Amino acid sequence: MTSAAEMRADADGTVSICSLRVGTGLFGIDTRQIREVLGTTTPQRVPLAPEYIAGVVPYRGEVLTTVSFRALLGLERWTGTNCILVFDGEQNEERFGLIADGISGVIALPQDALEANPSGLDARSMELFDGAFKLPSGLLVHLDPRKLRPSRLAESGLFGRVNQERQGEQR
Repeated sequence: MTSAAEMRADADGTVSICSLRVGTGLFGIDTRQIREVLGTTTPQRVPLAPEYIAGVVPYRGEVLTTVSFRALLGLERWTGTNCILVFDGEQNEERFGLIADGISGVIALPQDALEANPSGLDARSMELFDGAFKLPSGLLVHLDPRKLRPSRLAESGLFGRVNQERQGEQR
Protein backbone atom coordinates (compact mmCIF):
# COMPACT_ATOMS: atom_id res chain seq x y z
CA MET A 1 0.00 0.00 0.00
CA THR A 2 1.12 3.51 -0.66
CA SER A 3 1.23 6.68 1.37
CA ALA A 4 0.74 10.12 -0.13
CA ALA A 5 4.46 10.37 -0.84
CA GLU A 6 4.42 6.97 -2.57
CA MET A 7 1.07 7.33 -4.36
CA ARG A 8 1.43 6.36 -8.02
CA ALA A 9 -0.41 8.36 -10.63
CA ASP A 10 -1.80 7.00 -13.88
CA ALA A 11 -0.08 7.93 -17.12
CA ASP A 12 -2.07 11.17 -17.25
CA GLY A 13 -0.91 12.21 -13.75
CA THR A 14 -4.19 11.41 -11.99
CA VAL A 15 -5.03 9.10 -9.12
CA SER A 16 -8.33 7.28 -8.79
CA ILE A 17 -9.84 8.06 -5.37
CA CYS A 18 -12.77 6.30 -3.71
CA SER A 19 -14.57 9.04 -1.80
CA LEU A 20 -16.42 8.14 1.36
CA ARG A 21 -18.59 10.02 3.81
CA VAL A 22 -18.25 9.90 7.58
CA GLY A 23 -20.30 12.42 9.51
CA THR A 24 -20.10 15.68 7.55
CA GLY A 25 -16.58 14.92 6.29
CA LEU A 26 -15.45 13.71 2.90
CA PHE A 27 -12.49 11.35 2.82
CA GLY A 28 -10.71 9.48 0.08
CA ILE A 29 -8.58 6.39 -0.42
CA ASP A 30 -6.65 5.34 -3.52
CA THR A 31 -8.85 2.72 -5.23
CA ARG A 32 -5.83 0.44 -5.77
CA GLN A 33 -5.63 -0.02 -2.01
CA ILE A 34 -9.20 -1.29 -1.60
CA ARG A 35 -9.82 -5.01 -2.02
CA GLU A 36 -13.60 -4.87 -1.87
CA VAL A 37 -16.55 -2.81 -0.66
CA LEU A 38 -19.15 -4.74 1.32
CA GLY A 39 -22.76 -3.64 1.50
CA THR A 40 -24.57 -3.02 4.74
CA THR A 41 -23.28 -5.41 7.35
CA THR A 42 -23.66 -5.25 11.10
CA PRO A 43 -20.47 -6.20 12.93
CA GLN A 44 -20.66 -8.49 15.94
CA ARG A 45 -19.34 -6.47 18.89
CA VAL A 46 -16.23 -7.71 20.65
CA PRO A 47 -16.36 -7.54 24.47
CA LEU A 48 -13.88 -5.11 26.04
CA ALA A 49 -12.44 -4.09 22.67
CA PRO A 50 -11.36 -0.48 22.24
CA GLU A 51 -14.15 1.80 21.02
CA TYR A 52 -12.57 2.07 17.55
CA ILE A 53 -13.09 -1.67 16.99
CA ALA A 54 -16.63 -1.83 15.64
CA GLY A 55 -16.62 -5.62 15.82
CA VAL A 56 -16.07 -8.55 13.51
CA VAL A 57 -17.89 -9.76 10.41
CA PRO A 58 -17.69 -13.01 8.45
CA TYR A 59 -15.67 -12.51 5.28
CA ARG A 60 -14.92 -15.28 2.78
CA GLY A 61 -14.67 -17.96 5.44
CA GLU A 62 -12.63 -15.79 7.78
CA VAL A 63 -13.33 -13.36 10.60
CA LEU A 64 -12.66 -9.76 9.59
CA THR A 65 -11.96 -7.15 12.26
CA THR A 66 -13.66 -3.85 11.47
CA VAL A 67 -12.57 -0.36 12.49
CA SER A 68 -15.16 2.36 13.09
CA PHE A 69 -13.91 5.52 11.41
CA ARG A 70 -16.61 7.46 13.27
CA ALA A 71 -15.08 6.36 16.60
CA LEU A 72 -11.61 7.39 15.42
CA LEU A 73 -12.97 10.84 14.59
CA GLY A 74 -14.72 11.11 17.96
CA LEU A 75 -18.20 11.07 16.40
CA GLU A 76 -21.28 9.43 17.88
CA ARG A 77 -22.05 5.88 16.94
CA TRP A 78 -23.94 5.64 13.63
CA THR A 79 -27.31 3.91 13.65
CA GLY A 80 -28.04 4.21 9.93
CA THR A 81 -26.78 2.04 7.11
CA ASN A 82 -23.07 1.84 6.51
CA CYS A 83 -20.56 0.07 4.32
CA ILE A 84 -17.27 -1.68 4.92
CA LEU A 85 -14.16 -1.18 2.82
CA VAL A 86 -11.90 -4.23 2.97
CA PHE A 87 -8.13 -3.79 2.85
CA ASP A 88 -5.62 -6.54 2.26
CA GLY A 89 -2.32 -6.60 4.02
CA GLU A 90 1.01 -6.54 2.26
CA GLN A 91 3.88 -8.64 3.54
CA ASN A 92 1.76 -10.56 6.08
CA GLU A 93 0.02 -7.46 7.44
CA GLU A 94 -3.48 -7.90 8.78
CA ARG A 95 -6.60 -7.79 6.63
CA PHE A 96 -9.26 -5.48 8.11
CA GLY A 97 -12.38 -3.52 7.28
CA LEU A 98 -13.10 0.18 7.68
CA ILE A 99 -16.69 1.19 8.39
CA ALA A 100 -17.89 4.39 6.72
CA ASP A 101 -21.31 6.01 6.59
CA GLY A 102 -21.35 5.67 2.80
CA ILE A 103 -19.41 5.71 -0.45
CA SER A 104 -19.78 8.82 -2.59
CA GLY A 105 -18.11 7.44 -5.71
CA VAL A 106 -14.79 7.33 -7.50
CA ILE A 107 -13.12 10.48 -8.73
CA ALA A 108 -9.91 11.11 -10.65
CA LEU A 109 -7.72 13.83 -9.15
CA PRO A 110 -4.34 15.21 -10.17
CA GLN A 111 -1.70 13.62 -7.97
CA ASP A 112 0.14 16.91 -7.53
CA ALA A 113 -3.03 18.50 -6.07
CA LEU A 114 -2.56 16.53 -2.83
CA GLU A 115 -1.45 18.95 -0.12
CA ALA A 116 0.28 18.02 3.13
CA ASN A 117 -1.54 18.04 6.46
CA PRO A 118 -1.58 21.51 8.02
CA SER A 119 0.80 21.82 10.96
CA GLY A 120 -2.01 22.89 13.31
CA LEU A 121 -3.79 19.52 13.31
CA ASP A 122 -4.14 17.70 16.63
CA ALA A 123 -2.14 14.50 17.23
CA ARG A 124 -5.06 12.17 16.49
CA SER A 125 -5.77 13.84 13.13
CA MET A 126 -2.07 13.85 12.22
CA GLU A 127 -2.01 10.11 12.94
CA LEU A 128 -5.04 9.42 10.72
CA PHE A 129 -4.87 11.89 7.83
CA ASP A 130 -2.44 11.78 4.91
CA GLY A 131 -3.02 15.17 3.31
CA ALA A 132 -5.99 16.68 1.49
CA PHE A 133 -7.27 17.55 -1.96
CA LYS A 134 -9.07 20.88 -2.46
CA LEU A 135 -12.32 20.36 -4.34
CA PRO A 136 -14.83 22.99 -5.45
CA SER A 137 -17.21 21.63 -2.78
CA GLY A 138 -14.59 21.60 0.01
CA LEU A 139 -11.75 19.39 1.22
CA LEU A 140 -11.35 15.70 0.56
CA VAL A 141 -9.06 14.30 3.26
CA HIS A 142 -6.74 11.58 1.97
CA LEU A 143 -6.35 8.43 4.06
CA ASP A 144 -3.60 5.81 4.05
CA PRO A 145 -5.08 2.44 5.10
CA ARG A 146 -1.81 1.46 6.79
CA LYS A 147 -2.51 4.19 9.36
CA LEU A 148 -5.95 2.71 10.03
CA ARG A 149 -4.87 -0.87 10.80
CA PRO A 150 -6.09 -2.04 14.22
CA SER A 151 -2.55 -3.00 15.30
CA ARG A 152 -1.17 0.40 14.29
CA LEU A 153 -3.97 2.23 16.09
CA ALA A 154 -3.26 0.24 19.25
CA GLU A 155 0.48 0.96 19.00
CA SER A 156 -0.13 4.69 18.65
CA GLY A 157 -1.78 4.83 22.08
CA LEU A 158 -4.02 7.67 20.84
CA PHE A 159 -7.13 5.55 20.30
CA GLY A 160 -6.73 2.51 22.55
CA ARG A 161 -8.83 3.26 25.63
CA VAL A 162 -11.64 0.85 26.32
CA ASN A 163 -14.93 2.68 26.56
CA GLN A 164 -16.24 2.50 30.13
CA GLU A 165 -19.82 2.21 28.87
CA ARG A 166 -18.92 -0.89 26.87
CA GLN A 167 -17.25 -2.42 29.91
CA GLY A 168 -20.51 -1.91 31.80
CA GLU A 169 -22.43 -3.74 29.06
CA GLN A 170 -20.40 -6.87 29.70
CA ARG A 171 -21.22 -7.13 33.42
